[in-house]
Amino acid sequence: MSTIQSIAIRRNRRAAYLFLLPNIAGFLVFILLPVVASLTISVTDWNGFTRANFVGVGNFVSMFSSTAFRISLVNTLTYSLFVVPFTVMLSLLVAIMLNSDLAGLSYFRTAFYLPHISASVAVAVIWQLIFHPNLGPINSFLMRLGVQNPPRWFGSSDWAMTGVIVVSIWKRVGYFMVLFLAGLQTIPRQLYESADIDGASTIRKLWHITIPMISPTTFLVTIMATIASFKAFDLIYNLTLGGPGRATNVLVYTIYQESFQRFRFGYASAIAYFLFAIVLLVTLIQFRIQKKSVHYY
Repeated sequence: MSTIQSIAIRRNRRAAYLFLLPNIAGFLVFILLPVVASLTISVTDWNGFTRANFVGVGNFVSMFSSTAFRISLVNTLTYSLFVVPFTVMLSLLVAIMLNSDLAGLSYFRTAFYLPHISASVAVAVIWQLIFHPNLGPINSFLMRLGVQNPPRWFGSSDWAMTGVIVVSIWKRVGYFMVLFLAGLQTIPRQLYESADIDGASTIRKLWHITIPMISPTTFLVTIMATIASFKAFDLIYNLTLGGPGRATNVLVYTIYQESFQRFRFGYASAIAYFLFAIVLLVTLIQFRIQKKSVHYY
C-alpha cells in the first residue's frame, strides 16, 4: 500500500469518527451515564437532598412486599397483553387496506398516521371528551341502544384501563402501519400474479404469501410495540393520573411518583431496573421464538 493511500485511509477514518462523535457523546452522556448512576442509586436510600446511605437489596425487598408495586405490575402486564396484539393486528390490517389503489390513498395514510404525531395532551383532552360519562358521544350512543347505566370510563376503576388501552391502540396504529406498508411494498408482485393464475383466493394469498413474506417486519413491530407498552406513561399521566385509585397505575408511572413526588430515588431506581429486567426477558423470549416463526428471503 502506498503512502498516499495510507494517508487517505487515515483521513477517511478520522472523518468517520468525527461524524460518529456527536451520537457517541449523546449516548454516553444521556443514556449510559444515567443507567450506571441509576444502578448505583438503586442500592441506596438517596432522596435527592441528603447523603445517600447504602441499603443493599433493601429497596428490592421493599418493592416486592409493596401492594402498590404489585398492583402497578399487574396493570402493566394487563395493559401490554391487550395493547400489543391488537396494535400489531390493526396496523397490519390498515396497511394491507392502504397498500392498494384506493381513491384518496394519500389522505387515508395521512389520517391514520396523524394520531402518532399528535401531542399526548391534545389526544388526552379529545378522548376525555369522547369518553365523557354524560356528554360524550360514546355514552350517548350506548344510551340510545338502551343501556341505562353506561360506563363512567376514566372515572371508573373498572373501565379506566379499557379506555386507556383503546386510546393507546388508536395513537400507535398509524406508526406501525407505516412500517408494515414498507414491508408490504417489498413483496414481489410476481408472487401474487402466480397465485392469481392458480386461482388462489384473497385469504389464501394473505396467509401463504403476505404474512410469511412480512414476518421480519411483524417481528420488528412486535418488539417495538412490546417495549413501548412497558414504557407507557404520557397518555396515562394525561388521561387518568394513574387513577381512579390505582386502576391505571403502571410501573413507569409508579417510578415517576416515587422519584419526583415522594423523592425516593433509590426505590424508584430499583423499580426501573426490575422493569428493565422484564423488558429484557420478554425481548429475549421473542428473539428465541422468531427463529421458528420469522422467515428471511
